[in-house]
Amino acid sequence: MSKQTNSKSAVFGVLLSVVVLFAASCSGSKAKSNDNANANNAPTIVAVQTAQAIVQNMPTYFEATGNLASDAQTDVAPTVPGKIVEVNFDIGSYVNKGDVLVRLDSRDAQIRLEQAQANVEQQRKSILQAQANVEQTIASLRQTQARLNVKDGEIFNIETFSQVRSINAQLELAEKELGRATRLLESGDVSRSIYDQRKSQRDALLGQLAEARSNAAVAVKAIDTARAQVATVRTAVGNANAAVATAQTQVDAARKAVGDAVIYAPISGFVAERNADLGEFAATSNKVATIVRTSVLRVRIDVPEQAIAQIKTGQEISLQTSAFPDRNFAGTVVRIAPNLNATSRVLVVEAEVENSQGLLKPGQFATVRIAQSAAKPTIMIPASAVKTEGDNNKIFVVKDGRAEERTVILGVLENDKIEVKQGVQENEADVISNLNQVYDGVNVRQ
Repeated sequence: MSKQTNSKSAVFGVLLSVVVLFAASCSGSKAKSNDNANANNAPTIVAVQTAQAIVQNMPTYFEATGNLASDAQTDVAPTVPGKIVEVNFDIGSYVNKGDVLVRLDSRDAQIRLEQAQANVEQQRKSILQAQANVEQTIASLRQTQARLNVKDGEIFNIETFSQVRSINAQLELAEKELGRATRLLESGDVSRSIYDQRKSQRDALLGQLAEARSNAAVAVKAIDTARAQVATVRTAVGNANAAVATAQTQVDAARKAVGDAVIYAPISGFVAERNADLGEFAATSNKVATIVRTSVLRVRIDVPEQAIAQIKTGQEISLQTSAFPDRNFAGTVVRIAPNLNATSRVLVVEAEVENSQGLLKPGQFATVRIAQSAAKPTIMIPASAVKTEGDNNKIFVVKDGRAEERTVILGVLENDKIEVKQGVQENEADVISNLNQVYDGVNVRQ
């Protein structure tokens, strides 16, 4: 009996221990739950940095919109057709003026060049031969002229030929002697034999004179023939020179065709289009590349009629793009159209913007501000205070330890500060840090 009583007591003790442990556990869980509830009920405080809205004098701006365009753009096409054997560029590549873009197969052009060069050499040999003939013919003419004592351009007179003049002198004397002998023969003062001798001398001189005149006529004909030959040979030389010039023109054309097989970059810039692949046949009507120069960009601005008095050449401008909303790019007005567009009543103005870093791209839309001479007080806040959500710009102003959300209208960005046209007042404290944790009404600690 005693043994059974002890067993029941042990069981009761175990059950009592379990109950105590369970009660303790429930008591601990309840205490922890109360602590968490107290923590959740505590107000949220966000640590932030603030900056005051300030007023500063800012230049006034005329604001317009415009499109960016490259300073220069060129389509590159071959001047001779041919098969493409080398391509040295791709889209986005930067090329310098004079870089080789494409090489065409130049074998046919090289063959034509060699043929043209051979033709030139042949024509030059013909010139040398013709010139030698001219010199030989002129030498023969000079000999004949010297023998007849005739100078260039003179007309030869047979009677002035030395041999003819000498025989004429002898004939004149013989005629006188014959006349004297005739008179003496009639008076019987001279014999018949002496008369016959004088007559024979006179007749011999007549024959010699005729022969001398004939010789002179042959010499004159030889001079005329030599002169004609010189003229003919000189004409041949001229024709040969003309043939050489024609052949040289063919050489130049063939050499140009060989050179045109290499297509060079006409300007420095970026490749915007590539239309060339190895093995393709490139026609002269097809471009192989488009190159744009972007180191300086043009922005075309449409200025309304009422604002044209505010625009002049040399004015500084600043522009912003959606790609870089927190950055200004500087430029200068360089060109102003002489007339307004008759339909839209706007004045077209062009400005140039330096783009050495290549951040801006042709075709981008830009908001352009053209500085005016007068300045005005403007409320400025740090650009880091602005939180953009879609098309809305918001800031948080600290009021009595709480963040107050406001929608603002922004203006000009100037370095790290931005103009607020509406939504904030001077000296108000604006949140500039932890904007992703701040919301309207939250407690903040500065």
